[in-house]
Amino acid sequence: MELNNYEVIIGLEIHCQLKTQSKLFCSCPTEFNKEANINVCPICLGFPGVLPVLNKKAVELALKLALALNCEINKKSFFARKHYFYPDLPKGYQITQYKVPLAYNGYFLINNKKIRIRRVHLEEDSGKLIHTANETLVDFNRAGVPLVEIVTEPDFRSPKEVVSFIEELKTILIYLDISDADMEKGNLRCEPNISLRYNNYSSERREIKNLNSIKNVYYALKYEIEYQRSVLEKREKVERATLLWNEKERKTEIMRTKEEEEDYRYFPEPDLPPLVISEEEIAKIKEEIKELPQERKKRLIREYNIKEKFAEIIIKDKNLCEYYENLMKLVKDKNLATNWLINEVLRVLNEKNIEINKFPLKIEELGYFLNLLSDNQLPMGNIKKIFYELVEKKITLKDLEKFSIKKKEEDLDKIIIEVLEKEKEVVEKYKKGKKGVVGYLIGKIVKAAKGKVDPREVREKIIKILEKD
Repeated sequence: MELNNYEVIIGLEIHCQLKTQSKLFCSCPTEFNKEANINVCPICLGFPGVLPVLNKKAVELALKLALALNCEINKKSFFARKHYFYPDLPKGYQITQYKVPLAYNGYFLINNKKIRIRRVHLEEDSGKLIHTANETLVDFNRAGVPLVEIVTEPDFRSPKEVVSFIEELKTILIYLDISDADMEKGNLRCEPNISLRYNNYSSERREIKNLNSIKNVYYALKYEIEYQRSVLEKREKVERATLLWNEKERKTEIMRTKEEEEDYRYFPEPDLPPLVISEEEIAKIKEEIKELPQERKKRLIREYNIKEKFAEIIIKDKNLCEYYENLMKLVKDKNLATNWLINEVLRVLNEKNIEINKFPLKIEELGYFLNLLSDNQLPMGNIKKIFYELVEKKITLKDLEKFSIKKKEEDLDKIIIEVLEKEKEVVEKYKKGKKGVVGYLIGKIVKAAKGKVDPREVREKIIKILEKD
């Protein structure tokens, strides 16, 4: 059995918590990090005789995601009961969609590669197990929280492709206000399945459950691919199983042998009618999807003539993107403003660990500063120092006047002449062809002017004088 040309086959199941105020089938709140078992009621705890009522907002958000993923919509879909027994599942079954989901047959482009979407469907979340040294506790606050599950076809061929897909999906979820998509809070959980294919034969698939960070997704996939390859190279069989990622030891571990669909004993949910979606509702949701991230990236490049790598950084954060477009309305030099935002404003955000809406300068103040800069009214030699003093509130916009380059032409000419008189030896070197000494002369002049001159203007004037002589 030769494995030199083996092919990695990866499919994804992604569970995304929808941004609703209440749970999928009851009015309990969905707040994160509340006291254990406080956001519960007889419905989400599965008490006998209670009836679920579907959350309309959850349906709208799931439908919006399905349309953004280019899916076909089932005008009539159905809920089912998925049976399995686990301490965090209070009813002994999960209400989900099975044979006829909300949406199907979609696709999503990642780096110009089409990733097919098999289905998008609604389901409720389970509770949470908290393991301590001596016991396992159950928190049912999360039980019944609305989820949308995205199931892809096995179209990924590397962990990098998977990471790109998740990052782009997160951006869409946040842009469309469908979910906070915070993996650390459990808003987004990824469950990849992996097999290796060679000589038209595929090994058994193994699924990794509940990966809660992009870093874990990447390393878990890398480990599992290498593990399966090592098993096959020993002429052994890969065991079909459901796995957990041991982050501490950086390896996958068997959670249980993999169930078949029959093991879940699906049957139609008797307490919920079919979910019927009208053409009018679909049209209304389509109207709400104004511009997806990749479309916005292309527009930013086109309208503001910025580099693709800059546009990619900007669109990753919806609030930053809004800020950027508003800033563009205030500034004269859009290229200068873009570079300043990417290199200096983002540096401040990273250092302070804040988002753009917490940036210390008001957008109008930043715009004013950048316009002074583009008009050559601020000394380039001290510009970053001035900017950071503004950010730290050590100076105000009024204080910029003392830095502003307003010296009369004759004042600057006088300083240049005085410096050139003192540096006759350097001037002679220039005239003999050592053009590099001009930088030394510029430094002397800027220092003599106490930094209140633009080095670009100084260079222009020096060269004009020296070449004339």
